[in-house]
Amino acid sequence: MTLRGMPSVTHPRTLAPAVLVPILLISVLGAVVGMQLLTTLGVTPNTSLIGALLAMVIGRLPLAPLRVFRSVHAQNLAQSAISAATFGAANSLLLPMGVPWVLGRPDLVLPMFVGVALAMLLDATLLYRMFDTPAFPATGAWPPGRAAAEAIRAGDEGGKRGALLGGSVALGMLGSWLHVPMAAFGTAFIGNAWALAMFGCGLLASGYGGRVAGVDLLALRIPHGMMIGAGLVALGQVVASMRGGSRGGNPGGAPNAVDGQETSRPHDGGVGRTMAFGFAGFVTIAAIIALAGGAWAELQPLQLAAFIVYAALAALVHEILVGLAAMHSGWFPAFAVALITLIVGMLLGFPPVPLALLAGFSVSTGPAFADMGYDLKAGFLLRDEGRDAAFERVGRREQFIAAMAAFLTAGVVVLLAWRGYFARDLVPPVARVYVATIQSGVEPGVARALLLWAIPGAVLQLAGGSARQLGVLLATGLLIANPAAGWAVLAGLVVRLAVPRLRPRTDPRALEAMAAGFIAGDALFAFGDAMVRQGGSASRGR
Repeated sequence: MTLRGMPSVTHPRTLAPAVLVPILLISVLGAVVGMQLLTTLGVTPNTSLIGALLAMVIGRLPLAPLRVFRSVHAQNLAQSAISAATFGAANSLLLPMGVPWVLGRPDLVLPMFVGVALAMLLDATLLYRMFDTPAFPATGAWPPGRAAAEAIRAGDEGGKRGALLGGSVALGMLGSWLHVPMAAFGTAFIGNAWALAMFGCGLLASGYGGRVAGVDLLALRIPHGMMIGAGLVALGQVVASMRGGSRGGNPGGAPNAVDGQETSRPHDGGVGRTMAFGFAGFVTIAAIIALAGGAWAELQPLQLAAFIVYAALAALVHEILVGLAAMHSGWFPAFAVALITLIVGMLLGFPPVPLALLAGFSVSTGPAFADMGYDLKAGFLLRDEGRDAAFERVGRREQFIAAMAAFLTAGVVVLLAWRGYFARDLVPPVARVYVATIQSGVEPGVARALLLWAIPGAVLQLAGGSARQLGVLLATGLLIANPAAGWAVLAGLVVRLAVPRLRPRTDPRALEAMAAGFIAGDALFAFGDAMVRQGGSASRGR
């Protein structure tokens, strides 16, 4: 189903019982899967396509109320909900709660839960308000979102498009089985070429730096310093682009031209006010966590104020960097960027308990922000790229409601399950890394290394500008350290550049559909493989 020539299509309502009940059940599934895999395997799967497939199955059940899920827009709501629940439960809630637990302060787990739950909701709200702005345009790559939209379209339309996507999904799964990072390969077809080239170079440098040149980039804090420099410049670029958009006749809430037609953003007011609202919200949440977590007992009043302001700034910068990396590459280095904010907090002299609260708070922001971007991109494509402004506004709002319902469901699931997980020593591995970092202290020379490598990161980010994000994407690749993905990205870029020259009549949409299939196949295989491995681990444990 498309909207072209069909302006009378009515978007499904999330709060309609026939839609809401399946969405809540799917959200419970997503939350459980996310927690289980993060604690046992250290990964959080992309369940977006699983939600879309479940919605397709539900829509074909012989029950009249469930026929609504035959609509691609209802399937988009289900896809949005399950991914929000998965990342929300695992990355935004359970992981931060594990930090004080590992530190030996179980009394701080529930205060942490309250704070990060609020941060998660604010995180998603900010992306909803900033989506389709100069900083986070709807026309951005958002690769997992494009993959989800193409999968849903193929299931609805069938025909040649369905066959092309189905074949690409099969190739994606086969490549993943052969340990080829097909999501990285597919992303190179649709992402920003400059940004992805730097991302690929970073992945290769981090993977081979030690083996070839004998240089341990992580030990020297080179990626961390470059991300600090690039991140500070990127934040300034985001603010500048937002101000430019507000002055340039395309302010938040104003129509955008798309092929001669108009789209409209689903929120009112300037984006600058959204940033101010976000910072004020993070200050409030940081204060709640600091006071409820007892940080006030270890800090003087001025130190406490400085801690709250720093934690709020770290959360805001963290989500911006994670969002930019996710938009351009489909990868977001949330764990690594949160580690950077922790190291800077240690250099500022904060004691262990406030540092644990800081690490949990920082890492909770970003995943919900990026995931909301993926889902809104999928919805934007399914709604014919916003050509019907009113329909786009309504659809985006319904996606936001579905995501919020999923986040709340994830909160309930985590609140009921965390004691059982932690009592069995099932704690997200990254939480142990943060606590080990806090307990080991700051090595001599770290501050100098961070400042030194912040300079090239900042210069590279300035040289590339906000459209290319060279500094942020290079630092992202350096932090992730996955050389196979680096080769896949660069190979995909070569194919992307070669095909139009070798076959000038190739339809660009065919390449996009293939890219989406590769990404979808990689995600489906990774999900299935993770479930099998988790089941095997559970069997051995018994």
